[in-house]
Amino acid sequence: MASQSYISISELHPNLSHPKVFGVIIGKTDVRSFPDRKNIEIERFTFGFTIRDSAEFFINVSAWGGEAFISGLADSFGIGDCVIIENPLVSTKDPEKGDKFCPATPSLYRLLLTETHSQVSVCGDGASVERLLPLLHLPVKDSRDFYSLADIVANGQQLDGAVINVLAAVKLIGETKQFVTSDGRRGQRLELKLFDDSVSSFPLISWDREAIQLLQNLVPRETVLFVADAKMSFDSFRGSMVATVSSKTIITVNPDTREASLLFSYVKELSESGALDQDEALEDPPVASITAVFTVKQLKEKARENAEPFFCLAYGFISKLDLDSSVSKVVRTRWYSNSLPQTIPECITQELQRCSNPLCLGGERPLATCTSFDLLVDVTDHTGTLQACSLRGPVAEQTLGCTMEEFVSLTEGQRTALKWRFLLERCKIYLKVPQAWIGVAMETSQVFNARRCVADLPLCQDEERDEGYGPGLFAGRPWRGEAEPVCPAAAAVMQLQLMTKLR
Repeated sequence: MASQSYISISELHPNLSHPKVFGVIIGKTDVRSFPDRKNIEIERFTFGFTIRDSAEFFINVSAWGGEAFISGLADSFGIGDCVIIENPLVSTKDPEKGDKFCPATPSLYRLLLTETHSQVSVCGDGASVERLLPLLHLPVKDSRDFYSLADIVANGQQLDGAVINVLAAVKLIGETKQFVTSDGRRGQRLELKLFDDSVSSFPLISWDREAIQLLQNLVPRETVLFVADAKMSFDSFRGSMVATVSSKTIITVNPDTREASLLFSYVKELSESGALDQDEALEDPPVASITAVFTVKQLKEKARENAEPFFCLAYGFISKLDLDSSVSKVVRTRWYSNSLPQTIPECITQELQRCSNPLCLGGERPLATCTSFDLLVDVTDHTGTLQACSLRGPVAEQTLGCTMEEFVSLTEGQRTALKWRFLLERCKIYLKVPQAWIGVAMETSQVFNARRCVADLPLCQDEERDEGYGPGLFAGRPWRGEAEPVCPAAAAVMQLQLMTKLR
């Protein structure tokens, strides 16, 4: 294919007649529709993409037309395809209008495709395609211009609404969720978990079908991403920051840069050491989406039969809560590496003040302590008991209505009084079973883990408490409602989410 027949992106200008451009697609948006300004009963359709023909130059392209033309054109190519654009209109960018929603490009212009004048075709020349494909691995921003995940976490809500670049590895790819909006439009959502050498898990969310098609085919633990112009926002439900793919975002898979190479080496070492396998492999869904109701007996049966993680809820009460035992059995101190606070496993002892595991990422790095609640509780209903469950961290504080420091200062009598505010109170309990237990010692093998949960466990107050239950356990006992006086600590139980891990 003769390169002389194409105009390079760097040479484009509005006075060109019948230009022909050849490049690789590095970004693409979904098809959208708008009412025609001259006739609101007629809809116009559009979508955009970004094309690149060299390391230095790339340009945005917009296509407008009827539904058949735009849908057919959009379906004919995707990110990573090499295309030939014939007879586009070259126009000057307008940063105050549509271009502010498009990826930033070095070109002063943009290309416009029309149904009557323009044509786009996928290139079939192998040599030409081979020349362009390496451009897919070059970030569209300076390879050193990015935030680490630790930087994002440290800045927190100061970055809310900011558009920044992120370099991170793919840890987990969730399931694509389909939905229908109130006005009948179909949508989709995909969430990835990213990580780097500073943070073990950070969410990246995409609502765009084209981006989802790219992301869902990536290989977790083997892929590094440079996400240019990701939108940062504070998720009040999670209580943390999240990154979102927007119409301005360009994602570079496995960038050919020194920084990405260093991160990839770290990911490879981490994977080979088995440290990634110790991390939780199931993302926590919104509490409102957990609807499956299980009795204790049914939960145990499902855990025996199902090797996959699952979520459920149960109606029962806390039958054991030893708050009045030794403080050392309620509060626990763990040691962490200052440089890798979320990736060091719990293999560090207070006596050694370093990790005894030779594969631990903490090594000889400086350590810091983290002291928090670590409670053992039993959860019971009319079919049985989940014994020796562990309730930890912030969720325990929300449950008890006091911080760890406040609890330590209580007298034994005060701890006993606190215990009886919760013991034998009936609750609607959300359960998380990340790893199914196989064997016969189910009753003594359960570990309750709620370290990262957002609270939502109200006391039973309505008729749903009776679903699936006979008189047995709950017969003759009044249900606590909002009108009944409750102690301040008990009110905290109404904002609790319990998650159970079976081992």
